[in-house]
Amino acid sequence: DGIPAVVAPDLGNGVIDVPGDYFVATLPKDFRRGYIQSWNTMIQHELKYGFTAQLGYVATREVRRLAVWDLNAGQVIGAGEAGRPLLEKFGRDAETDIIAPIGSTHYDGLQATLQRRFSGGLDLSTNYTWSKTMGLAGLFLSNDYVAIQAPNYFNLNRAPADFDHTQNFALTALWELPFGKGRRWLHGGGVLSAITGGWQVNNVLSLISGPPFSIYGPGDSLDLPGSSQRADQVKQTVTKLGGAGSDQLFYDPTAYAPVTEPKFGTAGFNSLRGPGIVNWDFGLFREFTLTERFRVQFRAESFNFSNTPHFDIPDNDVSSDTFMQISGTTSLGREGIDERQIRLGLRFSF
Repeated sequence: DGIPAVVAPDLGNGVIDVPGDYFVATLPKDFRRGYIQSWNTMIQHELKYGFTAQLGYVATREVRRLAVWDLNAGQVIGAGEAGRPLLEKFGRDAETDIIAPIGSTHYDGLQATLQRRFSGGLDLSTNYTWSKTMGLAGLFLSNDYVAIQAPNYFNLNRAPADFDHTQNFALTALWELPFGKGRRWLHGGGVLSAITGGWQVNNVLSLISGPPFSIYGPGDSLDLPGSSQRADQVKQTVTKLGGAGSDQLFYDPTAYAPVTEPKFGTAGFNSLRGPGIVNWDFGLFREFTLTERFRVQFRAESFNFSNTPHFDIPDNDVSSDTFMQISGTTSLGREGIDERQIRLGLRFSF
């Protein structure tokens, strides 16, 4: 009979009625895209012995940041499902997302650098940043939804970014030890010169302050669909205890309590800081000259040479039995393993 005739769809009036229990994500009719502004000012000065110092201010402004906002999220505290604005009007109870610019993000940082170009067997670079990133809670590493969806309470979303580390220090150094043939000391030959000569030491040191985190609580009394509930901070000062592991407390848990009234908790988003990170990567190389053409290089490298734990943030659910206890580690992104690793190798060149 041949290929059946294709029946063209009836376009109607161009409006598709979506069932009230179907999820929808769309764009606003008039989409106004945001933009990013960046500026900085630097002062650089050349010092003695090959060193160069630099100090400066770096800033970024993200204006009208793109985010996801549920137009049908609860708008009335304590009203539950009945507080969804599209329920009474259209009988719609499903999530109705609009992807649109919401709020802004600010970054301000002091950046300092001290470098020494490779000379006399030493290459050194140190970098220090003191900074702060402010934005809307929920819009960073976790997802693209603001933590509080009701526009009347959008101001409560203002908080440090999830990835904000106030202080960040990094040191990278390569040093060819000044011993042995062709070096400054013990270059005259002999057993000691042969033992100490030809060594190279590499170091990468990172000191990073802890990331911010929020204290969450059950949202039963808040009863505002689509919005996150924060705990109540019942003590003016939250004491840092510094413990890590089972039955060890990182902060005083009695400084917070679940909210039992129809209101948002008083603990601001990302108001506490987790453990900082200390990491030292170390390498030791030595090259042996067998003949004029043949050489062998011995390599010993270690990630996290000091085997310092990189702890994750503590349990931040105020209703949890392990509240304020640290039970895990955070990864620096190196194959997901951050305990000490040692690698040995030989390289033959000719």
